[in-house]
Amino acid sequence: MPLAICATPIGNLEDVTLRVLEELRSAEIVLCEDTRHTASLFQRHGIAVAGRLRSYHQHNEAARVAELLPALEAGARVALVSDAGLPTINDPGTRLVDAAIERAIPVTVLPGPSAVETALAASGLAGEQYRFVGYLPRRAAERDALWAELASWPYSVVAFESPRRLPAALASLAAALPAREVAVCRELTKRFEEIARGSASEVAARFVDPPKGEITIVLGGASVEIMSAVDTVAASAMAELVAEGFPRRRAAALVSRLTGVSKNALYNTGL
Repeated sequence: MPLAICATPIGNLEDVTLRVLEELRSAEIVLCEDTRHTASLFQRHGIAVAGRLRSYHQHNEAARVAELLPALEAGARVALVSDAGLPTINDPGTRLVDAAIERAIPVTVLPGPSAVETALAASGLAGEQYRFVGYLPRRAAERDALWAELASWPYSVVAFESPRRLPAALASLAAALPAREVAVCRELTKRFEEIARGSASEVAARFVDPPKGEITIVLGGASVEIMSAVDTVAASAMAELVAEGFPRRRAAALVSRLTGVSKNALYNTGL
């Protein structure tokens, strides 16, 4: 049997596919981040637990992989879930999937709810492309570096953040990119779902205190005017560094890191 990666609800327990429910009913072993959380899903849909739930999280991944590979190779029916959404996407599971693939054990995915795509659709900022950056950096300097990198990024960006750190993250974003369009999506699919939209400055002012619930942030892409201005500044900085004797490749890497402009484009400037 293949290892089954199962998407589970991101909030509303009704948001689960028929295929996932059937897999969870049939699996001999169900791996989950928090057995209590998954037990609630089982109870809601009348699925017997019967000792089949086993914890699988970042602190016991290595041990669980070593324990489960022989069972998978012997044909055991194993399902992998996370507390919400699709395992391996900013959640545990990658190590087991990699090990299964290496041992030629089939892996199948049963798709379903996604906080990333739900937030993107609800934000009004979806476009042809988007970038997912996981949880925002905790350190202020790393956050500032991310905002600088995204200053000229033309597409939407989706990120997770904890409620406790949200005010500080939005304040730093407002200081770096005050006019950038932002949507803060809180408690998606739940009873008290909230989508706060506006400029970075407006949204930061709305969340001075930490809110409650799960948070997904969508950052709109840079406008054409901003992209053009950043490109001009970056090209000027590149020329100055090269004139001062910096190696072209090093100068391109430095300016790219600070402005988000393509390193290759900067390297080719003036050649």
